[in-house]
Amino acid sequence: MVLSTLRNLRTPTATIPAPSSSSATAKPARAVDGEILLETTALTKTYAGADGELPVLAGIDLQIRAGEVVALLGRSGSGKSTLLRCLAGLIPPSSGTVAYRDQPLKGANPGTAMVFQTFALLPWLTVQQNVELGLEARGTAPDQRAEAARAAIDLIGLDGFESAFPKELSGGMRQRVGFARALVVEPDVLMMDEPFSALDVLTAENLRGELMELWASGQFPTRAIVLVTHNIEEAVLMADRIVVLGSRPGTVKETFHVDLDGPRDRNSPAFQDLIDRVYRVMTGRTKESRIPGRPDGIDTDRRTPANTPLPGASVDGLSGLAEMIAHHDGRCDLADLADDLGLEVDDILPLVDALELLGFAGISGDDLLLTDRGTAYAGADVQESKTIFAEAAMHAPLVKLITTSLHQNAGGTLRAGFFRDVLAHHYTSEQVTQQLETATDWGRYAELYAYDADPQEYRLENDQPRPTARS
Repeated sequence: MVLSTLRNLRTPTATIPAPSSSSATAKPARAVDGEILLETTALTKTYAGADGELPVLAGIDLQIRAGEVVALLGRSGSGKSTLLRCLAGLIPPSSGTVAYRDQPLKGANPGTAMVFQTFALLPWLTVQQNVELGLEARGTAPDQRAEAARAAIDLIGLDGFESAFPKELSGGMRQRVGFARALVVEPDVLMMDEPFSALDVLTAENLRGELMELWASGQFPTRAIVLVTHNIEEAVLMADRIVVLGSRPGTVKETFHVDLDGPRDRNSPAFQDLIDRVYRVMTGRTKESRIPGRPDGIDTDRRTPANTPLPGASVDGLSGLAEMIAHHDGRCDLADLADDLGLEVDDILPLVDALELLGFAGISGDDLLLTDRGTAYAGADVQESKTIFAEAAMHAPLVKLITTSLHQNAGGTLRAGFFRDVLAHHYTSEQVTQQLETATDWGRYAELYAYDADPQEYRLENDQPRPTARS
């Protein structure tokens, strides 16, 4: 994965040899390493919601130092992308401070550049022109920015594509353009917001590896990297420090210092142990067994749509996972299961959460165990599984809210906007959409209610009895 040609952006005409295997194991230390480049103090961020302020971040204290890669790791709703944008000065904090080189930010951060998940290229511009954009905004002379852009394009492995338009490029090539555009301005801190999540597995692996080889070579034209990810393995592969954020609002739950030599071996016991430790903190799960079907710290009868969100898991997905566990005699190690499926552990977390919420499975140590109800569900035929699922789904607060509201309404119909307004008191608009999509999927499968997309309306079936949740 070593790039064939590397160029130093600070001296664009000088060719830097590709890093050797020894140089790729550890980035050369420099005298400036350890200098605080970015710092947040008691940072909070709230957005206006239908019922007052919606907290996204609360009391974030964080330092980004020269010479390190920091991963901001968290699940959906933890505010990690919001924190990244606060660090970049793209959005202001509601309270607290963000400082760059000890100076509070009063706008866009001059020492950062961003790589986005969705590439964010201008389709009417060529690769060369897209890469030059940042330098053009800074007023760099045309000949100088053209030379620097060519060096950045060469550095990131796009030499020969200068005149191509984004539509002519694959996803991986488009993201390379995004990296070149960010690196050409030589930022102190490179910000990356889930830069590999829109790519296929092999492309992401290749680009991730090349990026880390460049960083390890010591010739990378940036002094620190901040990576936002939900992928635990990606964080352990790339970061020197992993900051795990909790959710609603986002807070720093724990920080892990990664003392693993590079290139890192995924199969080593130390690598796997760190993944396990981060996983437990990120999910809130401990080695002790918990009562199946109960979220942490919330009794079943106290669950609400606000304190117990629905995981983003489809019925087909959670049914498939239940059947897989049943084939393993009702018990399997999560890491082994993910490995067998060719997935990351965190890729199956929504499905695991769904099985727990429905009372179909529970956690014991690092193992996922089917409950009696889950075993019955996994082995049932189509009609019987619907009956079991309908009873279990009434333990999901939003599904229960929709179902009981429809029964209490004389016409047996309600617009989706009603539930959207209720959820808007507690979730962002994107989260509201995800919650309703999941509730619609679960309720339809269980035949608790129907949904008509054109009028955006939920309704009861004519012969539908009122369901009850059984413990």
